[in-house]
Amino acid sequence: MSEVKSITYFLEPGENNTAETLEAAKRRAEELGIKDIVVASTRGSTGVKAVETFKGFNVIVVTHSAGFREPGKLELEEEAAEKIRKGGGKILTASHAFAGVSRAIRKKFNTLGPAELMANTLRLFCEGMKVCVEITAMAADAGLIPVDKEVIAIAGTGRGADTAVVIKPAHLSDIFDLRVQEIITKPRRR
Repeated sequence: MSEVKSITYFLEPGENNTAETLEAAKRRAEELGIKDIVVASTRGSTGVKAVETFKGFNVIVVTHSAGFREPGKLELEEEAAEKIRKGGGKILTASHAFAGVSRAIRKKFNTLGPAELMANTLRLFCEGMKVCVEITAMAADAGLIPVDKEVIAIAGTGRGADTAVVIKPAHLSDIFDLRVQEIITKPRRR
């Protein structure tokens, strides 16, 4: 038995694909009865758009951790955070699953750890694929999404969203049980 579905391939990555990515992800979520949406958003604009698009869904907006770009600073804009919360979204700010200690080891000893190796392997698909897997595990570890149901994860290359996938989540301690079930959208180029 098989099922034929379409995948949207963007010719170029980036934020100009955000609206189309969100709409394609919403259509697929409705087709599959998925209610949990995990979306990456650094400054908050993609998160705001996601809560507007996915009204009535469990929307988890995953941001960069404090100190990601500048020591002690969060990149999420307070106005956007307020709109996300008012729109019913939840915000998760935590260390990246594929960074954290592995990044510290790379910076200190100039060597690659297993988590960064995994991240670079996922980037073979596209930057958004790495982020989709990462934020799904982070949201599972925070208890914000179920691990026994499929979710939709949305991320991008730089700003905005250009990648959306259906994922069967897993906790980070069981990362090899996580499954990317379907690709909804992705860019063809880096």
